[in-house]
Amino acid sequence: MQVRDGEQMSKSWLGRTAGKLPGAAMMAAVSAGLALSGATPATAVNVSSPLASLAGRWVGEGRLGIKGNPTEQVKCRVNYVFAKADDQLKQSIRCASAGGHVEVQSLVSHAAGKLTGTWQERVRNWSGKLSGTVTPRGFKVSVRGETLNANMDIIVIDKKQIVEIQFINSTLVGLTLVLQRG
Repeated sequence: MQVRDGEQMSKSWLGRTAGKLPGAAMMAAVSAGLALSGATPATAVNVSSPLASLAGRWVGEGRLGIKGNPTEQVKCRVNYVFAKADDQLKQSIRCASAGGHVEVQSLVSHAAGKLTGTWQERVRNWSGKLSGTVTPRGFKVSVRGETLNANMDIIVIDKKQIVEIQFINSTLVGLTLVLQRG
């Protein structure tokens, strides 16, 4: 997905793959995809950290694509809270669709422009590691677990967050979310 001056451009994977996603795979997609999509109270935020742009509560919706199935709409709530370390965020994600729900807990650390951490999808007991980099517009992240490999782009523009996930060697195609502070 391309974003210019806060406006979504028309060439996202979703436009190319509309009508292709199922329920259980949605849960894995959202788990991986949202490993970095949330918020925390301003009083706890380290404003010098690139993670500060995520701190607090975010809400929104998006589309999930799974091979051989119609695209499914998802609604999500995400919370980011700074942990004891200044550059470490705890993330809690809850998403729901007509096909089910997903709950993710992540711990993301930042040091010198690099991201590391862990994530766990609690409903299905999936877990894995994440790594990535800080970019001028947000974050580039990879998630690797036993059953899921994905690449993510997270773009933060003012009070809006755009998450796009591409899945590797999976029945999942992708996940695109638009979240707002809320």
